[in-house]
Amino acid sequence: MTVVATTPRFKGNVHDALTDARLQGALVHASNFAGRRALAAARLPEFEALRDSARAIKDHTLAHLDLYLEAYERKVVETGGHVHWAEDAEAARRIIVDLCKRRGAKTVTKGKSMISEEIGLNAALEAAGMAAVETDLGEYIIQLRGETPSHIIAPAIHVTKEDVEREFRKAHLDRPADRDLSQPEQLLAEARAELRAKFMAADVGVTGANFLVAETGTSIIVTNEGNGDLTQILPRVHIVIASIEKIVPTLEDAAQLLRVLARSATGQDASVYTTLSTGPRREGDKDGPSEYHVVILDNGRSAMLGGEFEDMLRCIRCGACMNHCPVYQAVGGHAYGWVYPGPMGAVLTPSLIGVAEGGQLPNASTFCGRCEAVCPVRIPLPKMMRHWREREFERALSPAAQRYGLRFWAFFAKRPTLYRFATGLFTRALHWAGRKKGRFASLPLAGGWTDYRDLAAPERATFQSQWRAKSGAVN
Repeated sequence: MTVVATTPRFKGNVHDALTDARLQGALVHASNFAGRRALAAARLPEFEALRDSARAIKDHTLAHLDLYLEAYERKVVETGGHVHWAEDAEAARRIIVDLCKRRGAKTVTKGKSMISEEIGLNAALEAAGMAAVETDLGEYIIQLRGETPSHIIAPAIHVTKEDVEREFRKAHLDRPADRDLSQPEQLLAEARAELRAKFMAADVGVTGANFLVAETGTSIIVTNEGNGDLTQILPRVHIVIASIEKIVPTLEDAAQLLRVLARSATGQDASVYTTLSTGPRREGDKDGPSEYHVVILDNGRSAMLGGEFEDMLRCIRCGACMNHCPVYQAVGGHAYGWVYPGPMGAVLTPSLIGVAEGGQLPNASTFCGRCEAVCPVRIPLPKMMRHWREREFERALSPAAQRYGLRFWAFFAKRPTLYRFATGLFTRALHWAGRKKGRFASLPLAGGWTDYRDLAAPERATFQSQWRAKSGAVN
């Protein structure tokens, strides 16, 4: 049931993505989020101050995580709910499948949840004889396609309108074959009609959580479709699946984080639905589940506390880093090979599945710094990617040519005089060799560059020597 990672063949995934014309056409829309975020931030004068506050809230919570987790459990129990602790993905799957089996569930509806993707929940439910139905429109589409999300807030961003029409015609066979599905509104109406019956038939509803509030025992989800509400109020049982870092101390803290979440994610001042759930249905309530369960997952996160990668646990899953990342926008999410794509995935993936499996991802960065510049909780993603590169090098997991090349370069870099002499000589030689065409289509030891693009021939002198000549500097 474990989600299989293809991150070790990241370079092959990238090649496939770059040569997929259909995918490249779909990814054009990924750049729209950046402009929307900029406009939303500009409309809120205190946005930067809110980012500082959001970082402080998450840092405080992580420093006292054990206390807030215990406080959250007490409040959930006080309100009639149950908390289940899962050390790893296997334990989380087992807990949820057992809860569903004991209630005789046949159909389980699901709100959008990256944690459920992380633990491979759908496959586990189906293996136990239950139908797992994704109710978020994007998730529903990729479930029909047999795919995983390619973005943490827009899971079907890699899919075109024509792709969706084809999938609906294949899956919804009881509808007229000649119906018009050429417009997005028609696709949406058909999905709504199909899913409505699933909502009504569901025995158990599973949602993720954007935040878990220690003060009240509340889980909070943020959606734009309302499917999360129907998933949790119609079935007899509501199960929340969330990881340990989703805890925040108070409702006021959650409100501050919500102010930066939607603006950073989709450029909205607030999402259409922000839903707070506290315990099961109480006497006098007109709807809601009779049982309320929260499964809190560790799965390697506690090992990140107090270390170089603790800052990653501040992440509130807005997707802003990938919305602004030139690498993600070129290759999409599936190329990253596991649940979490983009810059946040380049840090989180090796933290959760190990650098041997996920170590290629931190190399997929230009270090332009846009991810850190837009992160609502100011996570230093480039710094942590550098740490992972160091770990990969120390464990000799990077290619041998790269390791030996760096050692060769380090030998010269530690000897400035020799370095200046060698680089000057090498630059003049390349300048002479490339003087006719001005570029190289191939070059020994530079295949990583010239296999995909020409290498420009250098100027006659190095930058440093030109700088010294113009500035009059001695060294």
